[in-house]
Amino acid sequence: MHTHNSAPPLRAEGLNGGNSKSPATTYGLEVCANGYESALNAQIGGAKRVEFCDNLAEGGTTPSYGQLALAKKNLTIEIWPIIRPRGGDFLYSDIEFNLMKEDVKICKSLNCDGVVIGILKSDGSIDKERCAELIALAQPLPVAFHRAFDMSNNMEKALEDLIELGIVRVLSSGGASSAIEGAKKLAKLIKQANGRITIMPGAGINSDNIQELIDISGATEFHASAKSFVSSGMKFRNTESKMGSIEDEYQYELTSVEKVKALVKKIEKF
Repeated sequence: MHTHNSAPPLRAEGLNGGNSKSPATTYGLEVCANGYESALNAQIGGAKRVEFCDNLAEGGTTPSYGQLALAKKNLTIEIWPIIRPRGGDFLYSDIEFNLMKEDVKICKSLNCDGVVIGILKSDGSIDKERCAELIALAQPLPVAFHRAFDMSNNMEKALEDLIELGIVRVLSSGGASSAIEGAKKLAKLIKQANGRITIMPGAGINSDNIQELIDISGATEFHASAKSFVSSGMKFRNTESKMGSIEDEYQYELTSVEKVKALVKKIEKF
């Protein structure tokens, strides 16, 4: 088991689920930022931290060195890059795992605040050996676990594995398509965690449903992309050809300052 000496996560000690608030409870929003500008907008909006990634359409992959370097140089918000070499499943080849190790080293060299990982075995269990290797490599950076957790074959067992590994926080929708749909399962996981690890709901969270999610789950930290679509400034548009698989290539996703502020305002009422 690995322990970390970094700043403590934003959570209440001994949280047992439910929506009672102790004096030590700290509520916070993590934004899934798909680049430097999104991370900047998350900071302006009042988020506590960003899970820094690229390719949101694929669920997030490792961002570039340049994005991370600029963010760490200019921003004060916590930067936690996702260590994920590709979209798809979470069963990685030796080549992919070696890439992940190199990316962890890069994140350390840039003084990132932590890293986010997620590796499964083919049977759907947590790959404890490979995770332990990345955690050891990341030290003294703390390590969080992404929604690969939701794709595990037994979330209760997976949670105990992550606690044993020294993971500080796990992102989850409760195994459902959205955090609201998985809210009751999240409440059970938070009760099981009993303050040993932070369970952070994510997937489909917005300012309209976060109140209900807090009431049902008892969670104190939340994860959202808070994104809007920005229209391209291109005047000439080739409608016959495409560069990728996105339906409309003349727009792009960007974290919205207003959406972050709206979420933070709801969370800070607690």
